[in-house]
Amino acid sequence: MIWDLFLSSFLLSVVLTGIHAYLGREIIKRGIVFADLAVAQFSGVGMAFSLLFFHGEHLYLFSLLFGLLASLLIALSQKIRDYSEAFVGLMYAFGFSLAVLLLSFSPHGMEELKKLTASDVLFVKLEEVLKTAVLYAFVGALLYLRKGLKKPVSELSFFALFSLTLASSVKLAGVLVVFVLLVGPALVSLLLNRGLAFAWAWGVCWSFLAVVFSFWLDFPTGYAIVFFQSLAGLGVFVFRLARS
Repeated sequence: MIWDLFLSSFLLSVVLTGIHAYLGREIIKRGIVFADLAVAQFSGVGMAFSLLFFHGEHLYLFSLLFGLLASLLIALSQKIRDYSEAFVGLMYAFGFSLAVLLLSFSPHGMEELKKLTASDVLFVKLEEVLKTAVLYAFVGALLYLRKGLKKPVSELSFFALFSLTLASSVKLAGVLVVFVLLVGPALVSLLLNRGLAFAWAWGVCWSFLAVVFSFWLDFPTGYAIVFFQSLAGLGVFVFRLARS
């Protein structure tokens, strides 16, 4: 039983890192890092909306719709690129506050908010992990094919696939887990001038350590992943800062 829990939570972190390392590198190169957090948070707002008004029915649909709305706004914000990061940051603040306000009407609001922030991935079922892996493989194929499209269409398709991915990820792992898996491995690979494979391997290794320590010390697994991925990324950044 314990081995099954460990295996499913670790495999989920591997699957999430696989697609998010690529998306994170793309977002960082565009200079809109808050886009990760804003879209993930808006997906969380969709989940809160579903929980409050529809008792959790159509959870994924609402999460996807709100994520798509956020992605569309972020894509349009690139027309005023100098101020787009500030706009995206405000979107995150708006999304977080809206989720809190919505869930304040629920008797289990704080518990649901905690799950939206960083879910305990320890109890994700193995079949859910496998379904997510198939979905992300499909998304990855579409991301590769979009490279042949003209720029406006290519950008819109990127953000649409970005939303689709984050809607699935937030439901399984929570906003903060998704954010660190998007930004942490991608940032380290770019700082060290390494490729996507390195970002994936880096993220998987630190997620493995996080899962092991969460088992050993009885920590919440989601927050353990956030802590270790953040710590590793900050450490590499400070190292580069010291060398420069």
